[in-house]
Amino acid sequence: MHDALVSVDGMLTVHCARNIEAALQRLPGVHHVDANYINSTANVHYDEAQITLDKIRETVKDCGYICSNATVMSHKHAAHGEIQDHPEVRATHGGLADVQELPTEQHAEHTIVTSDSSEMHAEHTTAQSPVASPHTAHGVKTDHAAHDMDAHAMMGHAGMSADEMARDMRNRFLVALIFTIPIFLTSHLAELLGLMIPPPFGLSIPVFGFLLATPVVLYGAWPFLVGARNALRQRVLNMNVLVAISVFTAYLFSVGATFLFEAETFYEAAAMLTTFVLFGHWMEMRSRAGTNQAIEKLIQLAPPTARVQRDGREVEIPTDQVVIGDTLVIRPGDRIPVDGEVIEGASSVNESMITGESQPVSKKIGDTVIGATINQTGSFKAKATRVGADTTLSQIVKLVQMAQNSKAPAQRLADKAAQYLVLVAVGGGLLTFAYWYFVRQQSIVGALTFAITVVVIACPDALGLATPTAVAVGTGMGAENGILYKNAEALEAPAKINAVIFDKTGTLTRGEPEVVEVGAVPPFNRYELLQLAASAESGSEHPLAAAVIDAAKRQGADLLPSQDFDAIPGHGLQANVRGRLVLIGNQKLMNDRGISFAEQLTQASSLSGAGRTVIYVAVDGRAAGIVAIADQIRAGAKDVVKSLNDLGIEVAMLTGDNRATAERIAGEIGIQTVFAEVLPHQKVDKVKELQAQGKTVAMVGDGINDAPALAQADVGIAIGAGTDVAVETADVVLMKSDPSDVVGLVELSRATLNKMRQNLAWAVAYNMLAIPVAAGLFADVGLILRPEVGALAMSGSSIIVAINAVLLRRANVPHLRRTA
Repeated sequence: MHDALVSVDGMLTVHCARNIEAALQRLPGVHHVDANYINSTANVHYDEAQITLDKIRETVKDCGYICSNATVMSHKHAAHGEIQDHPEVRATHGGLADVQELPTEQHAEHTIVTSDSSEMHAEHTTAQSPVASPHTAHGVKTDHAAHDMDAHAMMGHAGMSADEMARDMRNRFLVALIFTIPIFLTSHLAELLGLMIPPPFGLSIPVFGFLLATPVVLYGAWPFLVGARNALRQRVLNMNVLVAISVFTAYLFSVGATFLFEAETFYEAAAMLTTFVLFGHWMEMRSRAGTNQAIEKLIQLAPPTARVQRDGREVEIPTDQVVIGDTLVIRPGDRIPVDGEVIEGASSVNESMITGESQPVSKKIGDTVIGATINQTGSFKAKATRVGADTTLSQIVKLVQMAQNSKAPAQRLADKAAQYLVLVAVGGGLLTFAYWYFVRQQSIVGALTFAITVVVIACPDALGLATPTAVAVGTGMGAENGILYKNAEALEAPAKINAVIFDKTGTLTRGEPEVVEVGAVPPFNRYELLQLAASAESGSEHPLAAAVIDAAKRQGADLLPSQDFDAIPGHGLQANVRGRLVLIGNQKLMNDRGISFAEQLTQASSLSGAGRTVIYVAVDGRAAGIVAIADQIRAGAKDVVKSLNDLGIEVAMLTGDNRATAERIAGEIGIQTVFAEVLPHQKVDKVKELQAQGKTVAMVGDGINDAPALAQADVGIAIGAGTDVAVETADVVLMKSDPSDVVGLVELSRATLNKMRQNLAWAVAYNMLAIPVAAGLFADVGLILRPEVGALAMSGSSIIVAINAVLLRRANVPHLRRTA
């Protein structure tokens, strides 16, 4: 199975996405499709044995759109969601990325996939990221591309970027407005308002209206006509169909009344309807641009060039030409071009734009660096380890796009309601016409006016936008803070949890043993005890040895030379430090050697009872002191537990530690529910235990040995993923090891769900109130809506929904850092 992320140019409304879904889901081998009007992409889950990507592209084109490029993720071969092709993210002058999928080519152990919508290339003979042709990079079009441009002209907005579509919609609106104003001023509506002026050149009002309305309808409304044709070809009724029916019914009836039969014309209705709908879509496009700014910011992080060493000299090359194994030369202030491993030098790196970590991270030889992060102080060299679609940045962008394309449960319900509402609009228009013409004996113009108003105002555009706009903003805000939602359901689900289980190590605690107490026996003091113990431990690789050495260094002690190191399995070790025999281990080792710690037993027993690990130190056969070691609680862990409790969420801690250690840690941070002495395979049972109590459970773990529990939980949260952003079993990935991000993701999910509900409530209320008014049910009391007013109301409703979603960025989410 494959998942293809397909770029689709030319989607005019949210209902265009439904056209694409309907067309692709009828293809054999396509299991499901999620198209997204917001970011002009579609996720296609398909069986490569039954259908090819070229056939998918061809079907998209048959729908009247252009499939410009695609990236593919294989489920058969990819470990943890590894992307199988190598789409290249290129920084363009506009700062946006061009992601291309490339045909497969085998070279040793590497697979290169190279393909775009215009032609297939098989040029690379080494395993490297594909490089754009210099011609295409500089805007020179191939014959095939020129052919596509001709096709674009015939397809309304197909082939245009979102910015180009917005500019085109603005231009059509301005042209329509210029022609509509004089039409309005010579219309019956202007006469009622006392604004009417006579047509120039002695033209009659109908002929003058025909001359000016024709360019408005044929140029301004052309995208809606093309969209309607595409929708009907897919046997789908959508907003384009409704607008086309309304505009062309008014226009064609008026043309007939002008040249074929006697009747009142309403060119002004056709012209104003077109103008207001164009204005509404232009505003909507500008509003929805704000929903995608997170992805654009991420893509703009990639530097356009990289400094590498080749053939013994430094050269500056485009980032898309960096290959695995290249030596990157990084200087202070440089943005690191791709992921790599430090091989020379040291520095500190600002990773906040990727992981959300506010403090610079020290880097030394052997450490990994992340592409798009900023080097601060020192210079260093790094070996490129991930390029193209394999970089952390590319994976984040892909995850965010796929999450935005997926449908939240609320959106599936809204989509189904929108489909029925289109039928209601068409059916309601016909019934309204029949009622006013046959029952109320209105003129055909009056009956058509009511019918067209119903068709226009009942358009479910706002209902279709209600949830995807909120999802786009929510997932973008998460990505900016190192919180990656795998899909829209994962964004919505945390809002409903009432229990969180933390796997203790690495989440609530640092996962690194640390000396917490030292008890020296005179004549030794704390400094001497730690210096001798650390010097003896320097030959050991045990984690407790590292804790003692770190404590000595923090005390300012230099390690003394040691020799005759001897590990005593299950007990401890001994070594000769400057002629002194140092023995370190447990109480049994000291008893076996006849060394008494009688004066320290009370303190040692107290420390052990509190969950500390106590090691005993003897020097030259005499007690020198005890050292207590514990896994340190993370700073802020107690605040995290309190914040979650304040949100009405029960917090549980799960650990393999003994009951005393678990209770000590839980008590310090305020956790009441403790699962101690749990083996790895038993973690999933603890999740089920809480679920059996009727709780909606989130599981927070490292995404490796917690995989079954993450999968069982209602929401699986992998914390501290770092560059491994595609943890397979997690619903949400936290790039930092900061438990406060768990609070942040819950707050963000709740804020996003609130926006979804607000948008859905507005969209439903608007249609419930507007349709009866449009149908003329209140005409007897003077409340009548004309088609152009209905168009303005419909467009305004969509704009309100889009703007309300963007306002999510100002919502109260205390545990997320603010972004502009």
